[in-house]
Amino acid sequence: MYLGRTMNIIAIGGGSLKKKETLKIDRFIVGLSKKSSPRALFIPTANNDSEEYCRTFDHIYGDLLGCRTEHLLLYRRPADRTAAAAKIRAADIIYVGGGNTLRMMTFWRKLGIDRLLEQAARQGTILAGLSAGAICWYQWGHSDSRSYAGKKKWSYIKVTALGIIPGLFCPHLDGEKRHRSFKVMVEKERVQGIACDNNAAVWFHDGTITCIASRHTAGVHIYSPVKDRVVVRTFRNNESIELPG
Repeated sequence: MYLGRTMNIIAIGGGSLKKKETLKIDRFIVGLSKKSSPRALFIPTANNDSEEYCRTFDHIYGDLLGCRTEHLLLYRRPADRTAAAAKIRAADIIYVGGGNTLRMMTFWRKLGIDRLLEQAARQGTILAGLSAGAICWYQWGHSDSRSYAGKKKWSYIKVTALGIIPGLFCPHLDGEKRHRSFKVMVEKERVQGIACDNNAAVWFHDGTITCIASRHTAGVHIYSPVKDRVVVRTFRNNESIELPG
């Protein structure tokens, strides 16, 4: 359901919200609302509705950045779709936290949250998130969801996400050394890939993608399958390119 120029999505590759590693990006997200006290809705499904994660979000987005924060806690009230719809509809900013992408997407589809978020995208809500919360806006994600099973040996998998942004997304490119695995996945699937380092985000707006980074060495990387190889293009803070096909 790619919405083209109506999108306003910030996908963060990684970094600690609690340690303020992404604070520059978070401040940018809040600024996009052009409101003095925007409503910011936090969805921590991927982290099992972690109370500590909620407190961290309230501190950063509420205490420091001046938002009116709310939480959508789906594991506690999974049947209350009306309340979930009301919170999503009222939000100026929706921020999805990190964690287990596959489990989150499965649960969202079971509850119909996927359709509610698609509606939010259509109405122009600012959509954001980190790691799993960044993957969710794309067609697919390069995910470590198998690592949550507790097994020593696991591999990255391609997870189907909401499809609001075209292509395949990879978070934590530098922090978890995902380049080789992501390159193989892009080559195998023959799809456009976008990867973010920790402390870097890709902002989708007006048919353009822009790198927003809170660390000067962090960047956004476009992986393009060309014949029998994958070409990688990197851009840094405040650099923009037209949205790849």
